[in-house]
Amino acid sequence: MATYASGLLGGMLIGLSAVILVVSNGRVAGVSGIAGRLLQGVQTATGTAFVLGLILGPVLYRLFLGEWPAVVLVASWPIVVAGGLLVGYGSRMGSGCTSGHGVVGLARLSRRSMAAVGTFMATAVATVYLMGFFQ
Repeated sequence: MATYASGLLGGMLIGLSAVILVVSNGRVAGVSGIAGRLLQGVQTATGTAFVLGLILGPVLYRLFLGEWPAVVLVASWPIVVAGGLLVGYGSRMGSGCTSGHGVVGLARLSRRSMAAVGTFMATAVATVYLMGFFQ
């Protein structure tokens, strides 16, 4: 049970932050949309606060627990960079990313988000399956 505690707590905090953003600002919490608007110079205060919160999360973790959160990358840096670029491209094509569609969109019973999350999951399963051939 303790294995899932950090994931459960993280999920609850993500959900809480999404609720706070919707209630206080009327905006859906999607990281790709917020970062995109920030880069375009739109809604800079909200975007800056949101992105700073993402960056400061590990710092707060270290302050409270005395160590940095464990991050294990099993892929090479070129694969990580290529994957990040594909995620960014895909989130722009899909009008949102996993956080926007998966956390907020599904909670709102959005059919578009249900289709997007289904696509994310199917693509993830296919990617994991195909990556097994290249290792």
